[in-house]
Amino acid sequence: MSDIFDKVVGDEDPIKKLLGKIPGFKGYVERGDRRMSDKILREKVADEFEAQYQRLSGIQRDLISQGGLAYIDDLENAAIKLRQFVDRVRTASYGYAGLFDAIKIKEDELAQVYQFDASLLEQSTVIGSALDNVEASLGTDGLPAAVKNLITQSQNSMDLFNKRSDAMKGIAAN
Repeated sequence: MSDIFDKVVGDEDPIKKLLGKIPGFKGYVERGDRRMSDKILREKVADEFEAQYQRLSGIQRDLISQGGLAYIDDLENAAIKLRQFVDRVRTASYGYAGLFDAIKIKEDELAQVYQFDASLLEQSTVIGSALDNVEASLGTDGLPAAVKNLITQSQNSMDLFNKRSDAMKGIAAN
């Protein structure tokens, strides 16, 4: 997670580095770097979940071809949650306010938002594992439990994103 921020900071152009030495301007540059790293991380999160969503679509097709129509509605429930998650992450507010904005977000608040986004990226791995379980359970008695777990993990992703949104609202209220 911090490697994305380090990459953004490392790619600074010489003028930006020079401006960063101006008293008072350095904090603005750092916030800009945090904003960029937050945006890059959220794009990565959305891409990871989009891949999981596409994978789920393939599983649905496999299940239909195997005659498992009884579980299609449940898998669609998980697919809808993942689609909503991807859409919300792609359109989420940046962890940042501009120089002349009425709301000023402090460095520690930006770090908090960045942590939420990093947790969202980790949640993609959890969804991937849940999809692995569904795939492994196709045609077995374990399929209902695997599908239920996928739905639960999809909802957990939405809940985690909602906590991020609440944190952003709390920051804006300060």
